[in-house]
Amino acid sequence: MLTEAQVTQFYSEGYLVVEDVLPAEVLGKVQMEYSDLMDALYAGWQSEGRVPDGRDMDFWAKLSASYAAGCDWFQPMDISLPGNEIAPDTPMHFGPAIFDLVMHDSILDLAEALIGPELTLNPIQHVRIKPPSPQLDADETRAHITRTDWHQERAVGLEEADRTDMVTVWVAITDAIVENGCLQVVPGLDAGMLPHCPQVQTAIAPKFLDVDRAIPLPVKAGGVVLFHPLAPHASLPNTSDGFRWSFDLRFSKTGQNTGRAHFPSFVARSHVTPEAELKDWRVWRDAWFDARDRLAVTPHIPIHRWASDAPYCA
Repeated sequence: MLTEAQVTQFYSEGYLVVEDVLPAEVLGKVQMEYSDLMDALYAGWQSEGRVPDGRDMDFWAKLSASYAAGCDWFQPMDISLPGNEIAPDTPMHFGPAIFDLVMHDSILDLAEALIGPELTLNPIQHVRIKPPSPQLDADETRAHITRTDWHQERAVGLEEADRTDMVTVWVAITDAIVENGCLQVVPGLDAGMLPHCPQVQTAIAPKFLDVDRAIPLPVKAGGVVLFHPLAPHASLPNTSDGFRWSFDLRFSKTGQNTGRAHFPSFVARSHVTPEAELKDWRVWRDAWFDARDRLAVTPHIPIHRWASDAPYCA
């Protein structure tokens, strides 16, 4: 759990870095699960003649070769549906290893220390596997692949969740350092929610944030960065020669709006009704695929509220 000083920092500065949250065994199982997924994806692309022979390639080499060939491994590896159009065959990944990470007691203990024991696993969640910047296509804009623009978590949900008690748990699978694009934050919450604009990504409008006050937030593999929903943060570019891998999770107070009600959410922890807690990763998986089936045949639901013609976007 967190100390009183750590909780105070979170609610005054908007962030908290906590090292050594997840054991190496949990990280190793996630890495193995994703390696198996990458092997299956790569074999399919190789059979189509899209990528070179992968027999002597490890996970990272296959990621690089696939990206260079224009093969999209991001969406098949993500733990969410995309925010744009959804098709009946839009791929996602849900497995026992990533479920055990997401629902690990040490993760839930941190969330409980900040927003209480009635926790819902919020559907705003993603994997982020970021290649070195020189490898990126010139037109790459996906925040899960390239650097993430300055934003606040509150602003990337819909207005219906503006009063929701929420915490972001950013989990490092590999060491996150300045050179490979760790997160950065502008400390303090006094400004409230800032206006955002549809820029390269949905980002805080120009001139509303003093980025000269930003500080980097390096964290080792197995550690986490916790964010208040109003904390302005971004990532640095990955200028190293390796990938940077993390998961972006959110937890909300149960009974409050998640900000993406059309995506499935679950009770992660409850002291009042423990029988309601999600225990089976297959239930998690099936609910997302059921949502995909439903959303693929209904009008698209936008996940962002901001208009590019707003005065502050000029």
